[in-house]
Amino acid sequence: MSQGIRYAVFSKPWKTTPLPELAAHLAELGLTGVELPVRPEFQVEPESVAQGLPEAARIFADHGVTIESIAGPTDEAAIAACAEAGVPIIRICLPIGEDGYLATEARYKAEFEALAPMLEQHGVAVGIQNHCNNQIGSCLGVMSLIRDYSPEQFCMVWDPAHNVLAGEIPEQAIDISWSHLRMVNLKNPYWHRNNGPEAYEAEWKLNWTTGRQGIAGWPRVVKALQARDWSGPVCFTAEYSSKDDLDRYLLDDFEYAKKLFGG
Repeated sequence: MSQGIRYAVFSKPWKTTPLPELAAHLAELGLTGVELPVRPEFQVEPESVAQGLPEAARIFADHGVTIESIAGPTDEAAIAACAEAGVPIIRICLPIGEDGYLATEARYKAEFEALAPMLEQHGVAVGIQNHCNNQIGSCLGVMSLIRDYSPEQFCMVWDPAHNVLAGEIPEQAIDISWSHLRMVNLKNPYWHRNNGPEAYEAEWKLNWTTGRQGIAGWPRVVKALQARDWSGPVCFTAEYSSKDDLDRYLLDDFEYAKKLFGG
């Protein structure tokens, strides 16, 4: 395994699986990390995060799995629970409000300014993931919000799949976000024509596939990371349009990523 690369998976697809069973399953697959949703109706809910997250961390640790990050709220209860449980990052995305991009950006800047002292106090970072559609989709957009903060407070969670959908190439994305890059998400999409040539207008559908098959070329992504000797958690989002064989898709992505990273 490439030195310093740790492999995790976003456990959203296993929403109803009891944590001991989930931890054992991920360990059996060979993964050493997890990104755990802290959301309503998941194993750890926001209302019980103070007790639930440290307990979840103990359960995963018993199986050799580390909670690399959570996907959840950034309030004081969640931040303090992350500190107690040893979870370094709370991952979020940034939707654009109805008042437009610039007004939304100003609002996030004010929110981050208020949040920064609490993050510093607890030693927890908010990780901003770029995301396509009506969200901040580029590393350039994310870094315009967080470049003045320490990456120990606000960091970049780079998602090359959403980069390709937003039109930012890997080499530029890494160059822009390098100072704050702490985590990489791996998934892969492609556009599929949803109707035939006889249609009056083409309709396109976005499909999420395995790492070998999509338009966000993982070899290029890994090459760009290795050019900078990057190390840290790589998180598979386990996001596939087909739900038929999740473990097979995930294991294929895992093996492909290890091969590319040289491990």
